[in-house]
Amino acid sequence: MLMSRRKEKEKKKAEIYLNNKILEQFNSIKYLGIIFHSKITFRDHVNYIEEKCTKLIFTLSKLAKVAWGLKHESLKTTYTGGILPLILYGAPVWKSVLDNISYEAKLIRIQRLINIKIAKAYRTVSNEALCVIMD
Repeated sequence: MLMSRRKEKEKKKAEIYLNNKILEQFNSIKYLGIIFHSKITFRDHVNYIEEKCTKLIFTLSKLAKVAWGLKHESLKTTYTGGILPLILYGAPVWKSVLDNISYEAKLIRIQRLINIKIAKAYRTVSNEALCVIMD
């Protein structure tokens, strides 16, 4: 993978040989759990976090019904022990992508989804109210 922030058109393929075979070139790579793009952006990583956490939240939502299911404390423990580490892993490395409002909104959406499940609230409750209820 060639990494560069240059905007000008450059040679996209580098011919690197190993044992007389050309190595395949990729646009992104996962290293130590963080997905790096060739343009040194972390958009793919934020999308990966959103997808993985959303799947986990919807799996948990089957267990957390309003009248029965997991209690508030159990869901909050699951959030702090399972989902929060997924979101915060490597955050000092990729936090610069949060300057873009759309990627910040993706992470807020994850927080909102789990807060609705923990509080067993309706979808119409505002995100700010959910954050107050959850503290």
